[in-house]
Amino acid sequence: MLDPTIRNMQFKKVLIDSGSALNILFTRALTELGLTKDNLVYVDSPFWDFDTAYHAILGQPALAKFMVMPHYVYLVLKVTTEQGILTLRANISTAYECEREGLALAKVMDLSARMEACIAGSKKAHMT
Repeated sequence: MLDPTIRNMQFKKVLIDSGSALNILFTRALTELGLTKDNLVYVDSPFWDFDTAYHAILGQPALAKFMVMPHYVYLVLKVTTEQGILTLRANISTAYECEREGLALAKVMDLSARMEACIAGSKKAHMT
């Protein structure tokens, strides 16, 4: 969890995920950057929708591009520079808040799915 600056705008909720094969910038972050979907380049890769509390998720492509090494135990990223190794520390309080938001969102999504199943079941019962 870092607070990077992207196009002169500081983001507070960016997840670093070395297990992700994609870099993901969510719609609200795209809007905050003043970009539209027309600014995006189409990539033919399978992807399924999901909801999250983050503005972006930086995965393997970003880590490889910037030659970053994540150290999850210490919650830091290490980057080699001409001046030596740069250590970027995670924002623990923001990471905790994102986890709380994510859990709350998961509960709402689960409740919504259960309500849809209940409505579908009641429609079937009403028809018979």
